[in-house]
Amino acid sequence: MQRLPLHKRLIDGAALGDSGWCLRANRWGERRSWPCRFFAAVSRLGDGVFWYVLMGVLIALDGMDGLAASAHMAATGVIALTLYKGLKRWTRRPRPFATDRRIHALVAPLDEFSFPSGHTLHAVAFSLVATAHYPALAWLLLPFTLSVALSRVVLGLHWPSDVLAATAIGIGLAGVSLWLVPGVSLLA
Repeated sequence: MQRLPLHKRLIDGAALGDSGWCLRANRWGERRSWPCRFFAAVSRLGDGVFWYVLMGVLIALDGMDGLAASAHMAATGVIALTLYKGLKRWTRRPRPFATDRRIHALVAPLDEFSFPSGHTLHAVAFSLVATAHYPALAWLLLPFTLSVALSRVVLGLHWPSDVLAATAIGIGLAGVSLWLVPGVSLLA
């Protein structure tokens, strides 16, 4: 019998604790039409539409400062995309609906693997960078980011640990990104 690499054992082991939470969230969303519709819409907006519109609005309303903030978000997004795609290829963690027949994908996934949640990683990183540039946007971005993260579990596309790991990665990525850009800080 071949022993799984450590990263696979850790990720597969995490699924044991994730199953109950994922199943409850998925069933809650499946049994009621409003959460399913709401989280499907939030998830779709989190595919990039929301962030592209936000970047365009920042440029339109704040000119060069908006362009600088949008470029910062875009650069952070390119790094996030590269990072999460590499992690998905490396871990190859199956999605919840592919592992547990009781969990149903309530929307079609964008790719095959689960770890980490790219939607969550991008939402966290983008929200932190945008909020550092425009603190007044926190009232909009924080609830949206939380909704994106919840949507991934409710829709049966990610384990809770995928979302938690993506949150940590997004915070770290945004932190490094903000550290590299002089004069922009969440603490300012």
